[in-house]
Amino acid sequence: MLDQLRNHIEKITPLNDDEFEFISSCFTYKKYKKHQFLVQEGEAVPYNYFVLKGLLKLVYTDKTGKEHIVGFAMEDWWETDFPAYYQQNTATMSVECIEDTEVLCLTLADYKKLCAQLPKLEHFFLEKAYMGFISAQQRTISMMTTGIKERYDQLLKKYPSLVQRVPKSLLAAYLGVSRETLSRLPL
Repeated sequence: MLDQLRNHIEKITPLNDDEFEFISSCFTYKKYKKHQFLVQEGEAVPYNYFVLKGLLKLVYTDKTGKEHIVGFAMEDWWETDFPAYYQQNTATMSVECIEDTEVLCLTLADYKKLCAQLPKLEHFFLEKAYMGFISAQQRTISMMTTGIKERYDQLLKKYPSLVQRVPKSLLAAYLGVSRETLSRLPL
């Protein structure tokens, strides 16, 4: 399982064995069952999660109780309520397992220790943040400027394996439409 983390990091920056030993000492392994929460709205957010196996959804629930899927995370993705994690506030979103899931957990204190003592890890996390910002902006623009069919096609093209694993009701919520609307599309 740690090899998976090392391979993930080394896609951006090379590591020697001592560096990776230090990195791995900062992570905790955890397993969760389908429908179990890693983060719940209103609670503290102790970890940023690196997904080893499984599938997560990041959900914002509005005042009417309607769930909005903010994102998904599968193998080799990172997920948490990032504002709550970095600002050490309570969560405004929840992270729930769609499948049985295995993760590596990183506390904010260990994240800061890694960045301070290993600049190449700070570079790694900065690159991951850039990619996340770019993806978020692209999704926002897509939601404002394209129709549901085009948004679905973009999702299918960018993440074909994700579309196969996520129930249609959750895909619809992620795309901002009802399940019925998604079902009527010529897919």
